[in-house]
Amino acid sequence: MVGVQERLDDSTLIAQSLSEPESFAALFDRHADEIHRYAARRLGAELAEDVTGEVFLVAFRGRARYDRARPDARPWLYGIATKVVAQHRRAERRRTKAMARVSPERPVGFDERSADRVSAELLQPRLAMALTKLSAAERDLLLLVAWADLTYEDAALALGVPVGTVRSRLHRLRAKVRRALGGIDPFASEEPARG
Repeated sequence: MVGVQERLDDSTLIAQSLSEPESFAALFDRHADEIHRYAARRLGAELAEDVTGEVFLVAFRGRARYDRARPDARPWLYGIATKVVAQHRRAERRRTKAMARVSPERPVGFDERSADRVSAELLQPRLAMALTKLSAAERDLLLLVAWADLTYEDAALALGVPVGTVRSRLHRLRAKVRRALGGIDPFASEEPARG
């Protein structure tokens, strides 16, 4: 049965779980690691497991309302994750403020291959500070695209807004973050690949 469930799309698994609740475990197995990584980046490793559990509990309870026309449940799960993260937002704010105060040191044995990593580490406190200055909705959108690697369309589904709204908000957000970082665009490589 496991081999069959691996070939089923998410929508079919969710529909199947309405009569066979244990089959929802296949959806968890398929997406839990990705949701956990997203939660860990947003709130820290100490809360990620709890958030992941909460996301799948909410998904399980609400599975009858899932739009079965959508074969990929990732946007739906990220939408739930975004709402669960909002419940833990105070911890997120404390974490990003702490990251903003960190002053990374140049590593011993620096070579050319380390240049990109060091640049990113030096930028991290400024980026963290810029993120703390965004509204919760702005931060959610930016991190769904940058960290969860959702397309514009999937981010729109996750947040329940039109794709045009995602595009315009991201354009404004990138400009805001770029200004906060003195003209550096940490998301420059991500824009062309987006839908």
